[in-house]
Amino acid sequence: MSRNTVGKSKILEIIQSSPIALSHATIQEQMKGTCDRVTIYRILERLVKENEIHRIVNVNGVVNFAACKSCSHSSHHHDHLHFSCTTCGELTCFEDQSVDLKLPSNFIIQEYQLTVAGLCGKCS
Repeated sequence: MSRNTVGKSKILEIIQSSPIALSHATIQEQMKGTCDRVTIYRILERLVKENEIHRIVNVNGVVNFAACKSCSHSSHHHDHLHFSCTTCGELTCFEDQSVDLKLPSNFIIQEYQLTVAGLCGKCS
């Protein structure tokens, strides 16, 4: 059973209401002092573990978090495209864009993230 705290609820609300993936720093800024940096990190890790959100690394190496839309508590998969804007830095999930990888039969994919970079609609 997961603990439900005010901080956890607020962070989940922030992420679920965002059209883009958010960095820890952006989430901390939006929390307005409700939780400290370490508590936010722990809550984000718990939400990933509970399959509520997923982590994506943008092209600059910054970890971002986005809401899971097609995951369940038993299945966590993100085989969709992530787009990282090289100008504004926004990271967007495209749930309807997936990639079918073909590897040799003795390789087992457990997880992958596909991030492409370029200019988003606002910056192009």
